[in-house]
Amino acid sequence: MVGKGLRLVAVAVVALFGVGACALESQPGQAGGETQPVSAGQGATGASASPDPAASPTVEPTPTPTQSTLPTVAPSTPAPKTTTKAPKPKKTGKPGCPQGESQRAVETALAKLGTFGTVTVDGKQSDADCAAIKKFQQRYGISPAAGRAGPTTADVAQRLAATDTSKCKTGSGTTFCVDLTHQTVWAMRGGKVVLKPTVTRTGMPGYATPTGAYSVQNKALKEWSNPYEVWLPYWQRFNGGIGFHETTTYIHTKSIGSHGCVNLLPSDARAFYDLGKVGSRVYVFGRRPGT
Repeated sequence: MVGKGLRLVAVAVVALFGVGACALESQPGQAGGETQPVSAGQGATGASASPDPAASPTVEPTPTPTQSTLPTVAPSTPAPKTTTKAPKPKKTGKPGCPQGESQRAVETALAKLGTFGTVTVDGKQSDADCAAIKKFQQRYGISPAAGRAGPTTADVAQRLAATDTSKCKTGSGTTFCVDLTHQTVWAMRGGKVVLKPTVTRTGMPGYATPTGAYSVQNKALKEWSNPYEVWLPYWQRFNGGIGFHETTTYIHTKSIGSHGCVNLLPSDARAFYDLGKVGSRVYVFGRRPGT
């Protein structure tokens, strides 16, 4: 009896530890092969478990209905097809550019200039205003050219609109006109404007560009400045070491200036260079604010 009892205990212990070992095996599909405990129910119904016919429940067969016992179903009528049109998006009326604090001032100046598109002077941004302001900003190198009427855009537009081309004393040939007061420059020939006013930046305090009548003395596509060690593209000298040339910095930074030269935007510097000749007249008048 004792031996028989020991055998029964041994069988029970083996059976118990066998179940524990299976429960701690890594299961397929687990990330990183981490071990996941398996419940007794999962072990019994998992794909790796062998089915036990003796443990399977008996299922009674379901009788097949005969023709007489089948219910009669009326044929269904297909529902009519309906087409739903997507609603058209509503226009918000919002302009394509943000409105700036100088909206009315810019509109007024652009309306006077009249070359950048139709604007409505009402202090309210519109699609037409947006397009005109962007075009203006792109022409005069104002960054960013996003159509917003900010202080820089207003300053440039007002200076250009206030420029009086009749104040330039012209000669018989080409004359370059420099308005120090409005910081603008243009070209005339035979009393007519051949290059419209554009922006410039002249001598800063201590290096004010001198006024008077001069003439272009020499030209070079690129001139080296000895004292300042910088190249001066589209150089046209008209007074000692002072001349027209393309600016190498943001021309709308008014806190700085040249050492007396007339700074121009790249496109304007090329246009003035192509038009000017040695002997072309230069007339400088007015006074840059702060000098």
